[in-house]
Amino acid sequence: MFTAPEPAVRDRMLSARDQACALLDVADSAGGEAWGYAGRTLSGAVTAPDIAAWLRLVSEPEGKAGGKLWEGPKEAEQSVPPTVPRPQLLGLADWSTDGWDYRAELYQHVDTPPVSHNPVLRQGVDLPDTWWHDLHQALDHLALVDTSREAVREQYIRRRVPEFTGITPGEITWTTAHGDLHWANLTGPQLTLLDWEGWGTAPTGYDAANLYLHSLPVPELAERILKEFTHVLGTPAGLVGELTACTEILQAAPRVPFYAELASSVRQHLDRLTAPSATHARSARR
Repeated sequence: MFTAPEPAVRDRMLSARDQACALLDVADSAGGEAWGYAGRTLSGAVTAPDIAAWLRLVSEPEGKAGGKLWEGPKEAEQSVPPTVPRPQLLGLADWSTDGWDYRAELYQHVDTPPVSHNPVLRQGVDLPDTWWHDLHQALDHLALVDTSREAVREQYIRRRVPEFTGITPGEITWTTAHGDLHWANLTGPQLTLLDWEGWGTAPTGYDAANLYLHSLPVPELAERILKEFTHVLGTPAGLVGELTACTEILQAAPRVPFYAELASSVRQHLDRLTAPSATHARSARR
């Protein structure tokens, strides 16, 4: 999803991956390097004794490990039902060395590739109707999960949404969400939801809004998402979720190139959300 980090970080993480393979009794499959932002994570295919698998390595400065993102995949394995398709977490290993904390997560290998290697879709995709049905079912089942985890904090919404959108949010309705629903975290044509570090409670419509915003460069697909999620997108209940998703992208734009490219389209969507005609339409749908 991201480019390789600076050489010192890359070398440190590759060395840690060797340690992870030894701890979890797997062999590096030389299947490439999938990097997270600034080299915080490194993922790739590995071979376990009997099966193909996927190894995800997470790092934090020593003493900073823990918290929502660190524990997200483990807590998803414990709390999210199998009706939400996701890779099974097969094993974990934690250790510290040279001022860094590491966690290695070993997953069931997912044979179906992500819809896109970039979170923001740049070209059309042909997904079967069964894929959309399965996505609705997955999100519906996820919404029922009782959790104290927060994908988005109310304090963030109250502070940042007015700053980036000019709108002060009113009452917030909450649901349990994936928290990072974009095209690099969805496989197709068979659906699997990847990357569970950020799941938790979020405003209604937040997941649907994220998927919509990451589809804006492909208007026909963005329109399909509006139709699929008409029960939340463009409604009073889903407004805060849409505003929050817009805010996060605009805040990240100065440091993340693909969000910098998307920012103009997000601002145009905000203009449509806040136009008098849109406000009237939402009121009529109460």
